[in-house]
Amino acid sequence: MEIHYTPKGVCSKRIDVVVEDGVIQSVQFTGGCNGNTQGVAALAQGMTVEEYVKRCKDIKCGFKKTSCPDQLARALEEALMTASV
Repeated sequence: MEIHYTPKGVCSKRIDVVVEDGVIQSVQFTGGCNGNTQGVAALAQGMTVEEYVKRCKDIKCGFKKTSCPDQLARALEEALMTASV
């Protein structure tokens, strides 16, 4: 399953995710802090959707109410609600 998500409240402009059998295969952020988003993407790869959401949901970035890791968790949760990931 491919997920294309427009994050809210962060610097990144788009998150593209590929999930197969409940496991994150790849993550690509467009925009945002390049090193941080590459790190998040690399760490998420191979992790189950449920584990990623458990670890990264509600992480904040500075004074923002969200972050790129949190927005990826929200994208995955949204996909779970609309289809079986």
